[in-house]
Amino acid sequence: MIVVTGAAGFIGSCLVSKLNDEGYKDIVVVDHFDNEEKNKNLVGKSIKERVDRDNFIDWLDEVQDKVEFIFHLGARTNTAEFDAELLAKLNTDYTKAVWQKCIAYQIPLVYASSAATYGLGEYGYVDDHSKIEHLIPLNPYGDSKNEFDKWALKQEETPFFWAGLKFFNVYGPNEYHKGRMASVIMHAFNQIKATDGMKLFRSHNPEFKDGEQMRDFVYVKDVVNVCMFLMNHRKDSAIYNLGSGKARTFLDLVRATFKAMDKEEQISFIDTPADIRDKYQYFTEADMSKLKSIGYETPFTSLEEGVTDYVKNYLIEGKYY
Repeated sequence: MIVVTGAAGFIGSCLVSKLNDEGYKDIVVVDHFDNEEKNKNLVGKSIKERVDRDNFIDWLDEVQDKVEFIFHLGARTNTAEFDAELLAKLNTDYTKAVWQKCIAYQIPLVYASSAATYGLGEYGYVDDHSKIEHLIPLNPYGDSKNEFDKWALKQEETPFFWAGLKFFNVYGPNEYHKGRMASVIMHAFNQIKATDGMKLFRSHNPEFKDGEQMRDFVYVKDVVNVCMFLMNHRKDSAIYNLGSGKARTFLDLVRATFKAMDKEEQISFIDTPADIRDKYQYFTEADMSKLKSIGYETPFTSLEEGVTDYVKNYLIEGKYY
């Protein structure tokens, strides 16, 4: 059995689809299953068992000899969540419990970290273990992820294989339920569909022109490809960046969305809200050399290719992956 936590969510449900496509049917999905919109992400997928998040650790004690691999993608993912105690419980402490069980039962583990750990990028965007202790996340969500990364690197006992993945700006199908936390591509699609235009944040940094703020946007299908690679690789335990490796502008993203929708470009700019202006990231780009150094050779999807696939094959028709 392969376990996916956070399986009803965006990346988790896409991973379940990928596993099914590769012939894996004995998938155990772990989540709260209390959100009907999220649950639509799992419709039609081959699933062996559903386990509530609160029961997962006890369930693992009972069936541990049957579990081959754990993808721990479940977390409180709202970057605007400021309840540090809740984030510590659901992100940091829960992941520690999963880690300890993976040691006890010799189960390999891949878990979700985040590029939010990098903050404003004062130390760059390199997945160098020696820098993780010094990173300065911009919000409690990033703190909760970085606290676990720091804890993991200090452990003398570890699962026989483990990998933490620092997800950058992931976009793609199965994020209908995410609301304001959905990707910019989905927000652009919805805004263009409703108004025929798109409003972007104006730059308040003299080094960047309006709309030329840059992010590392990575297609979710690439993310699940990396997860599959690590499941089969099972060596070189470490924390890895997971982005496209290429920063692109918001203008690039929105223009690709207009094109995929066969709409004429109408782009305007509004001020970045004052309450986030001081913590606004103007540039992120994953250094992907570490992952490539262990043998990952699959090319990453270009922004234009990813947006076109997402818009034409999923968003326009309201389909799921």
